[in-house]
Amino acid sequence: MCGVGAILSLTGAPVPDLAARLDLMNTLQRHRGPDGVGAWAHPSGRVGLAHRRLSIIDIEGGAQPMGDAAGRWISFNGEIYNHPELRSELGSAGFRGRSDTEALLKSLERWGPDALAKLRGMFGFALWDEPRDALFCARDRFGIKPLYYTVVDGVAYVASECKALLPFLKDIRTDVDALKDYLAFQFCLAGKTLFAGIRELPPGHTLTIHRGRLEVRRYWEVYYNPQFEETEACFAEGVRERLRESVGLHLRSDVPVGAFLSGGLDSSLMATLAVEAGATSLRAFTGKFDMGPAYDESHHARAVAEAKGLLLDETVIREDDFVDHLPAVIYHLDAPVAGPGSVPQFLTAKSAARHRKVVLGGQGGDEIFGGYARYLIAYFEQCIKAAIDGTMNSGNFIVTYESIIPNLSALRSYKPLLQDFWRDGLFDDLGPRYFRLINRSRDVGREVRWEALGDYNPYETFRTIFEGDNVRKESYFDRMTHFDFKTLLPALLQVEDRVTMAHGLESRVPFLDHRLVEYAATMPSNVKFKNGTMKHLLRTAFADTLPRSVLDRKDKMGFPVPFTEWAARPGRTRDFVRDTLGSAAARGRPWMNADEVLKGLDAEPRYGRKLWGLLSLELWQKQFHDRAADIARAADFKR
Repeated sequence: MCGVGAILSLTGAPVPDLAARLDLMNTLQRHRGPDGVGAWAHPSGRVGLAHRRLSIIDIEGGAQPMGDAAGRWISFNGEIYNHPELRSELGSAGFRGRSDTEALLKSLERWGPDALAKLRGMFGFALWDEPRDALFCARDRFGIKPLYYTVVDGVAYVASECKALLPFLKDIRTDVDALKDYLAFQFCLAGKTLFAGIRELPPGHTLTIHRGRLEVRRYWEVYYNPQFEETEACFAEGVRERLRESVGLHLRSDVPVGAFLSGGLDSSLMATLAVEAGATSLRAFTGKFDMGPAYDESHHARAVAEAKGLLLDETVIREDDFVDHLPAVIYHLDAPVAGPGSVPQFLTAKSAARHRKVVLGGQGGDEIFGGYARYLIAYFEQCIKAAIDGTMNSGNFIVTYESIIPNLSALRSYKPLLQDFWRDGLFDDLGPRYFRLINRSRDVGREVRWEALGDYNPYETFRTIFEGDNVRKESYFDRMTHFDFKTLLPALLQVEDRVTMAHGLESRVPFLDHRLVEYAATMPSNVKFKNGTMKHLLRTAFADTLPRSVLDRKDKMGFPVPFTEWAARPGRTRDFVRDTLGSAAARGRPWMNADEVLKGLDAEPRYGRKLWGLLSLELWQKQFHDRAADIARAADFKR
């Protein structure tokens, strides 16, 4: 796990102060690679690579940037779990070490871009391909590892984090279309970032820069083609086989491996399968708040740890911890984020990094197997509509409203959301209804100066993804999960990457193996979502693996944070919110009415996101926009 940097002149002329620019990229990403630093520059001065290293595989070797005899040089971030198999296929002759970086470099030499189809892992890399006279960059299929790029004054820059690109921009401005995405979803769509001029390479895509031209191309897609002739038992066995294999691959490491263990189904399953795969001395890590059972699921984590013989480290997070680390979290994230859970994630990762360099996590299970309550909300409405219209047997529905009813208790805490959701547009088509269900911009009326944000409508981008031709039109469940898989999941993975890499910790996510994901896409919705049971197939497949207290949970928590409770009472959080949003800088923002935000300070519901979303946005602006002059001064060569 590392930090990547690349610079290429689009005109062929030498890049002024190339070495200084590469060094600055490495400095700004030093947290990603505390074990080593390197840079390479082409003799012509028109291209160079930067690299910060976190040593996981071939600790003594594997330094980067790494080159070959033909003049190819690579800066690589991630892990290629099947590198021994690739090495065998390539033939061991000519290898200098054991690193997955060398296996990747030789794979690209042998197969070119087709090598990406052979990779099992997470990656973001930049390859200078001297024989092709091109810079070739790629990002893994799911967006586990990040990659960003920009072009300024005829020079292209690529890096693992936006902050490593900011000094090269002429100025730091907000992309208002991306801001509207953020206000709607609390993440950006279609490669946009909140920094005007900086683009995110989408998951499953490549970026090729050749003869002054940039070309972004998709190399992987998941297609939902249900195999209705297969039985549930067959699918359960297929999931067991593929997930166990993936966990085994993800345990490949030259350093000890740990696991995040929240007590939820997904993380519990990862830790359990790691033990079954032979992981010795597996150490697990969880976080909790000292605010009572509404904010503490550590007893579920302890049940798994005790059942599987795991050593469990518990990080207790208090209000002072939360407030003290907020600015650092926003700095490392490079962006405002969907929820305050990023802060306890950051603190739990900090604790884990004291004992491990690698941890397993459960990201991806909800989007692949259907673990969000909103799927049940949206589907239930459509089932009622079909029952009224007499179209329940039209083939569009894989779950009847009668069978859903026993599972509606999972929505007990969602009554306010249901009231709001059904206030307008009841029984409309699913696309507009799902957009309404996830669209948070309706909650911020007077708080945002909408007239200053232009005409872009996030719904149009939403619709192109939701109605993609890789999903059957009649499968409502697949369309919902697919949208989240393509948008929400990469946003969550961005948080996962930043809060772990801030501490030089590598997070691995075994659910996101493409063989498992492609297999899950062949499962009919009535297998994954049987009777409206969230993650039914996953629960069935591992019914004998986990404690019943975890397997049968319906109180999905997802690291809840007592942010609104703290903000509503006298104390550090309330003071911090008032000081931040009441500052002259906050009151002068062109997009937000800070006074209106503060008026709603006492009206935010327990798990509300409005206050946090706008506070997070203001902290991001303070961290980057208000410090634009300091960021520019860091790049003295610009003068």
